[in-house]
Amino acid sequence: MRKRVAESGLLASLMLTGCSGPLSTLDPAGPHAAEVAWLWWGMLAFSVVVMLGVYFLWWRAMRRSGEHDSDAVAQGLQNRWVIAGGVALPTIAISVLLVFGIPVGHRMLPHATDGAMSIEIEARQWYWQVHYPDLDVTLIDEIHIPVDTPVNFQIRSEDVIHSFWVPRLGGKVDAIPGRVNQLRLQASETGSFQGQCAEYCGTGHAFMKFVIHAHDAEAYRNWQQQVSDDSEGRNESQ
Repeated sequence: MRKRVAESGLLASLMLTGCSGPLSTLDPAGPHAAEVAWLWWGMLAFSVVVMLGVYFLWWRAMRRSGEHDSDAVAQGLQNRWVIAGGVALPTIAISVLLVFGIPVGHRMLPHATDGAMSIEIEARQWYWQVHYPDLDVTLIDEIHIPVDTPVNFQIRSEDVIHSFWVPRLGGKVDAIPGRVNQLRLQASETGSFQGQCAEYCGTGHAFMKFVIHAHDAEAYRNWQQQVSDDSEGRNESQ
């Protein structure tokens, strides 16, 4: 008995380690990520309600197992359960998810927004090339953004399909060769947020990581000035 308790405790500890860390969607640091986390909790609550309903029906069926209905009554019950459980319940569940999920996804798409900045992302095996068109600066696996400012990411791939994902700031979107996909993210607090390719893309997939640094207004202006000076210095040396 003690051995089973110890094994159960060890298993629970290993499972709990997956509930924290830099890639947690349930620890949002931006408005879009907060909506995704809220949607996740809503889906969890809805699934618990459905699960409890299934358990209740199972309990009712077990209690009626000794009772015998006529063939006509039994057939009528079967038809009602098929309509309710096979048609009505899935339709309601999918409709609820669409009503709440589609607006969340729409708000993560770029649209006309005052103050929005644009960053171009090109995925390659196995790194991320980050280009700032306004600064004419290119970085590798590193993104700098101002806090409380919407950022429109233009995402494409040079080789195979990758997936751009920053769980603490919002959703993810595929980087596809020959196509530009778009995603809007925003940080509501300063800090460094880890990103990861979420689509298997070859032997170096696990190492295809990047970091988004969110700065306050003054720190971001200082960073802009620094990279601009560095870029001018390299051009003069050439």
